[in-house]
Amino acid sequence: MKIILRGLLGALLLLVLSSCAAPSVAPVINSASLVLTNQQHQLTITAYQSDTLGVVIHERSTTPFPSFALAEQAQLASLSVLEQTPDSITVMNGNIRARINLSDWRIDYYSQKQPLTTQLSYQLDERLRQFNFSLSAEEKLAGGGQRVLGMDRRGHRLPLYNRAHYGYGNHSEQMYYSVPAVMSDRRYLLAFDNTAKGYLDIGHSQTKQLEFSAVGGRAGYFITSAPSYPKLISAFTQVVGRQPLPPRWALGNFASRFGYRSQAQVMETVALYNQHQIPLDSIILDLYWFGADIKGHMGNLAWDKQNFPQPQAMIEQLQQQNIKTILITEPFILSSSQRWQEASEAGICTRDASGAVERFNFYFGNTCLIDIFNQASIDWFSAIYDDLTAQGIAGQWGDLGEPEVHPDATQHWLSEFNRRARGDEIHNAFGHQWAKVVYQQQRRFAANKRPLIMMRSGFLGTQRYGIIPWTGDVARNWEGLSAQVELSLQMSLMGLAYTHSDLGGFAGAKTFDSELYLRWLQYGVFQPVFRPHAQDHIAPEPVYHDAAVIARARDAINLRYQMTPYNYSLAIENSLTGMPLMRPVFFAEENRFNDRNSYFWGDAFWVVPLTAPKLTDVELNFPPGVWFDFYNDKRFQAGAPVNYPTRAEGIPVFVKAGSFVPMVSTFSRMTDYSTANMDIHYFADSTVTESTYLWFNDDGESANSLADKNYQALQFSFLAAAEKWQIKLTDNSPRAYPSDLKQLNFILHGVTQRPSAVAYPAGALAFQYDATNQQLKFTLPISIDSSLITIHFRSSTAVTPTSEAP
Repeated sequence: MKIILRGLLGALLLLVLSSCAAPSVAPVINSASLVLTNQQHQLTITAYQSDTLGVVIHERSTTPFPSFALAEQAQLASLSVLEQTPDSITVMNGNIRARINLSDWRIDYYSQKQPLTTQLSYQLDERLRQFNFSLSAEEKLAGGGQRVLGMDRRGHRLPLYNRAHYGYGNHSEQMYYSVPAVMSDRRYLLAFDNTAKGYLDIGHSQTKQLEFSAVGGRAGYFITSAPSYPKLISAFTQVVGRQPLPPRWALGNFASRFGYRSQAQVMETVALYNQHQIPLDSIILDLYWFGADIKGHMGNLAWDKQNFPQPQAMIEQLQQQNIKTILITEPFILSSSQRWQEASEAGICTRDASGAVERFNFYFGNTCLIDIFNQASIDWFSAIYDDLTAQGIAGQWGDLGEPEVHPDATQHWLSEFNRRARGDEIHNAFGHQWAKVVYQQQRRFAANKRPLIMMRSGFLGTQRYGIIPWTGDVARNWEGLSAQVELSLQMSLMGLAYTHSDLGGFAGAKTFDSELYLRWLQYGVFQPVFRPHAQDHIAPEPVYHDAAVIARARDAINLRYQMTPYNYSLAIENSLTGMPLMRPVFFAEENRFNDRNSYFWGDAFWVVPLTAPKLTDVELNFPPGVWFDFYNDKRFQAGAPVNYPTRAEGIPVFVKAGSFVPMVSTFSRMTDYSTANMDIHYFADSTVTESTYLWFNDDGESANSLADKNYQALQFSFLAAAEKWQIKLTDNSPRAYPSDLKQLNFILHGVTQRPSAVAYPAGALAFQYDATNQQLKFTLPISIDSSLITIHFRSSTAVTPTSEAP
């Protein structure tokens, strides 16, 4: 009897849903959108640049919940109607097309004519937003944001609720920054524009279905299709926004710990970096800047004058050494803090259902939560940031922004949209909105200065507000280190390219493990941000350890600074195109979708972190192509696995044949950075007869350099012809750029025979050839007529070198 009743109920439910979906109004077609309406709901499909469709469904009697994913600068595209029948309508935007069944709003998505996925159904009521999509049998999907589950997230049910995971290691199902989106190996990206608590079931409950479900918020999503992963990321980030350029000093070394307890300790730490000649650009002050203890002071948002008696003088002394100061802030105001009364009177705290200030207890004390969506709260918090910025604070570190405590009963006022939202309904957008508030405050305060904003939680598209996320309170052990490549890659695929870890690990450990620490720092050289940070019972800064650790750490940090031309060019490329700095190996080799142990650093490098102790060798499977060992130029090729001996000096790093890599000599501050005398390494192999590389540069600090097209774009091209090689330099800068380039020192690797001459339009160039290491070196003075270099390999060549090494 129960089975019969269930069947009848199911049939009735299907009848109700079908009747709701039955069309009652003719489709409305505009230049960029299609609007369908039935008895209960309205569906809008909008075309965006580029190759993206946005879908929103809402009750006819209401306006949809606001979008937090869609970038303010997103551009509409033309929506083409390919076919319209009484039963369906087919539309297209660039590479993606959709066929909508008019009776039930089932939507089949295609890349041109190749099937991608199908929106099978949707459900929408007061506390439910749900979509179901088809999955093909062998489909692999990355996504969901910060988790440690493997690169292919299929088979998992992912909670969508930003939540701290203290001391995680090599497995975590829920972390600080969830992303309601997936990227398929079928070259589409599906992103749900919903900020509420929910889940993403990727073939877990039903193997051939993806189910998104949330307890409220916007019933909408974006779907993007492109022929390659880089083009897919580029198209998607046009819709949700791209990362504005960070200041160049953000690519330097940070001194950081939990935390510096006094002004004297800050100055002592910087002095030790100087003493040991380790480059340093900034120092981060954790919560002790506003109180002597961990508990009881959060919300003071003012200097603890007992331990920091002269903060202004300290900041100025650091500025004189070209060291930037960064402060932590949190969105909680404790009732024991100095600002509790002020905050209560200003009306900046969230409210409970009765309209009273919501108070709750958590680890740090009794507190309220700043309502970061309320304009009164925004103005109050921004005024505090204005004051700190006026003091000379160069960057803001926002912590606990999940937020760490956030009851569903919390009432937020969304001033921008003139509406309320429950805690669970808006939870995942809290960090997003906080980053927006700080970004806009920083741009107002100094319109042409780039903000530095570190936060550990956000939403789809938060990168457009300059967020630099980190992966939270990772365990200080090998398991914690082993999780980091996956975490950064997963976030990078969704546009969050600066996701990085606390180098050395953060949480726990009773004794200092120098091998773990140094391997983590060596990995950090090829990470978006180089920032050792940890609980201070074991110092995270190398300068507090023995001479051997200091020497190895110095080598790693020096290499980081030497690579600034390459790294900073990656940063500009990311802001221009959305292409991440860290890239998964499956970009080049489809069957390595699950590789979470290695990655590409830009286009030139393949990096393999060492994530276990006392390794004497590792088995490597090289990606397609020929690869040079970065340390000794030994060549390797894709094919059979290679047993590679490890070295204490660095982790396995390889350069792809055909790559140009710009580098400079060691320097100690980004303010000393110069490309006047830059090294250009080229890695030559007979398998690569031509290649190009576009190098970007600007002044490193102007917020509008890219928008104003005030940057340098210099293209290096290589062409191998019979008995000669040619290297061509082409200035692709969008406008005349006042470059500081004076000379380029070329180092060509893999040159198997001695050239007879190296020439450029003004004449011959002196060169040195090292037959043992197969390296060719020469220097090119930069001038208007020096764009083409020819390397001759015939003794009868007319041009004779002015000098040559034996």
